[in-house]
Amino acid sequence: MKRDSVAAMTQFEIRPMGATFGAEIFGLDVRTMDAAAEAAARRAMDEYRVLVFRDQNLTPAEQMDFSRRFGPLIQVPYVKPLADLPDVIAVLKEADEVKVSTFGSWWHADFSYLEEPPVYSILHAIELPPKGGDTLFADMAAAYEALSDGMKQLLDKLRVMHSGHIYGTKLADTGTLGRARGVEISTGNEEADVERAHPLVRLHGPTGRKALFVSPTYTTRIEDMTPEESRPLLEFLYAHMSQPHFTLRQRWHPGDLLMWDNRAVTHLAVNDYDGYRRLLHRTTAGTERPHGTSG
Repeated sequence: MKRDSVAAMTQFEIRPMGATFGAEIFGLDVRTMDAAAEAAARRAMDEYRVLVFRDQNLTPAEQMDFSRRFGPLIQVPYVKPLADLPDVIAVLKEADEVKVSTFGSWWHADFSYLEEPPVYSILHAIELPPKGGDTLFADMAAAYEALSDGMKQLLDKLRVMHSGHIYGTKLADTGTLGRARGVEISTGNEEADVERAHPLVRLHGPTGRKALFVSPTYTTRIEDMTPEESRPLLEFLYAHMSQPHFTLRQRWHPGDLLMWDNRAVTHLAVNDYDGYRRLLHRTTAGTERPHGTSG
């Protein structure tokens, strides 16, 4: 699909953000989308894989209603939701929390260690710092397509192990930083240490494109290899996918509703706003077992 093809079929404005992915949506109230607008939003989501619906003002219930348009709501493991709304997570860092690790501070696709990881993640800006607190994305399809033919042939055949070990009995190394208290995370779970194999190269069904499906947060090793044997190739891929020409930066504005497709992008939260409060509401919709591309 051409990058201007969706815009030609909509009554709202679509502005591309990054060189290869991501777009801003203007002139659409997601609370009142009719069937035609919803279909156009779906086409835009498939094409751009990261969408920012500007100037929204949603209650948590309205955010849930919007998210359901893209799939059943998912209650993700190990993270405590709102007390009265189990499908909504408050992603919160308080102003007095300084020099702490924040939720999602490393490159990852959300909960990729599950047998059927989430498809769509949705964040709504509730309270923002005056500057900072951006969210970065990496285009895993473009990163795959830029590799040499020989590297593609190698990667297409491989599977990698994913684990939720940061919630498990052995915590991920966060250096000297403590953890922000605004997102309550359960740790010490033996189930979180379990490794599950997924294709290293994943098929993005809506477009038929191939995308890398690895991250330094949840990928532990290549299947049938040790972590030490796996490290050189995985570290090459992590450095490759995070090059500036594969990434975009979401600079938050009040009312932003940000949505992305975990099948073809990774993301991280930039932790550069010590001394200010930041609150986002998060919902998650749809699951899919990763499909490989070889054979």
